[in-house]
Amino acid sequence: MNNGALIVQSDRTILLEVDHENAEAARRAIAPFAELERAPEHVHTYRVTPLGLWNARAAGLDAETVVDALITHSRFPVPQPLLLDVAETMDRYGRLVLEKDGDQLVLHSTDKPVLEEVLRHKKIKPLVGDRLDDFTVAVHPSERGAIKQELIKVGWPAEDRAGFVDGEAHPIDLDTDGWQLRPYQRQAVDGFWDGGSGVVVLPCGAGKTLVGAGAMAKAKATTLILVTNTVSARQWRDELLKRTTLTEDEIGEYSGARKEIRPVTIATYQVLTLKRKGVYPHLELLDARDWGLVVYDEVHLLPAPIFRMTADLQARRRLGLTATLVREDNREDDVFSLIGPKRYDAPWKDIESQGYIAPADCVEVRVGLSDSDRMAYATSEPDERYRFASCATVKDPVVERIVAKHDGEPTLVIGQYLDQLETIAGRLNADLITGETSVAVRQKLFQQFRDGEITKLVVSKVANFSIDLPEASVAVQVSGTFGSRQEEAQRLGRLLRPKKDGGQAHFYSVVSRDTLDADYAAHRQRFLAEQGYAYRITDADDLLGPAIGEESVD
Repeated sequence: MNNGALIVQSDRTILLEVDHENAEAARRAIAPFAELERAPEHVHTYRVTPLGLWNARAAGLDAETVVDALITHSRFPVPQPLLLDVAETMDRYGRLVLEKDGDQLVLHSTDKPVLEEVLRHKKIKPLVGDRLDDFTVAVHPSERGAIKQELIKVGWPAEDRAGFVDGEAHPIDLDTDGWQLRPYQRQAVDGFWDGGSGVVVLPCGAGKTLVGAGAMAKAKATTLILVTNTVSARQWRDELLKRTTLTEDEIGEYSGARKEIRPVTIATYQVLTLKRKGVYPHLELLDARDWGLVVYDEVHLLPAPIFRMTADLQARRRLGLTATLVREDNREDDVFSLIGPKRYDAPWKDIESQGYIAPADCVEVRVGLSDSDRMAYATSEPDERYRFASCATVKDPVVERIVAKHDGEPTLVIGQYLDQLETIAGRLNADLITGETSVAVRQKLFQQFRDGEITKLVVSKVANFSIDLPEASVAVQVSGTFGSRQEEAQRLGRLLRPKKDGGQAHFYSVVSRDTLDADYAAHRQRFLAEQGYAYRITDADDLLGPAIGEESVD
């Protein structure tokens, strides 16, 4: 028995003692293959999943490295069945390989029984053609994505070595006058390029757009960039004009407002998934040019129709960018099979320690409902309870007090429910941005906020993603999308751009005590806890006395 920070159990769970002197080293060692499940104060629970192991395998880790990490950091002997399970699961990746045989796409196996087994699955049979020999079967090029999806579902993920078409060449270089890629951005670009396709995971504010620009400079080909909304599309455009040799005439926007197809085209997910009379009229965009690279911004938000179109894009290089590779619909395996494995993942705290993102102080402020509100909550319909707890009027003076405490600092109040946000905006005398706000007005208000002309903004879900507000240093979250982990990460991410004065960010989450609001808040915090962020909990009543968060619950 050694003095390790981990307790590894035969049910694939790993317990990490947070206060242990080697906890950070242990966390780093298991991060490439284990997924965080629960993160209370002192003991975090991770789980080893097949997808996690296959991601690690695709990233170049072998079973020996994973086993060594578990044995090195475990306090007690690691159960032998688990070690065998890890080795066997990782060995499954790569036994089936998609590759080119001349002009033909084939599925090849080094293990004949495995090939026989998968070919008997009724969903796989229609995707393959003639049997070429005992170890090889032809695959129609149009089914390259679909077969990878099905193979991962039956537990035999295929390694895709079939290569990529170069696409239409187009000169793109980085314009590094006065700046250069940060070391981790360069590593992310190289990791992606060496693998050919896959996902890069970087914290919000760490410059994911520049990783995209770096990949485009490597590809030197026509590029389709898919983003979450029009504001984000214009931010990408501005950044590419600033950081690359591309001119305005070379970058097109394909959105609800404009339909431009150019060598670099930035399209929104919404316009591509627009459905009329049972068809997607804008999907022909994908065939409009011989794209050499497809970039998916916020890949964790891929809508289902995009999965289908991505299955048809397997011959193109694909780069997924995200801060959180977690999906609330548990379709991470689809991202793995259709975009590609995780090629680079930088822990948030690592980038913070290098000074590239701001340190953050996270505080959960708990408010108690009045007796009448508690009764109304208890007797409300189950599907209305979360909204009731989230929008409790007792939160409004608390938000006011927090904003007043940070008077003059660039502050965002973020929520889910419009009536609640309208009330708060009125109380704070602040501008409100929702989905109804026109793009022109949004851009104007965001610019005023960046310039310091206004210091308070109340924003709905539109600010969750791809909004560049580098100077924002305080965020107050009043309500959210149930227990969404990626939303929590995105909201904190609004604050993480380094501050000119080197100061820290403050992230407050105002939560109704003893309600679904509190339950969902605990779930939302899981991903950030995995990244090393600890929430301090304070009572709203303390706002009238000590400074917020003075009392730590750790």
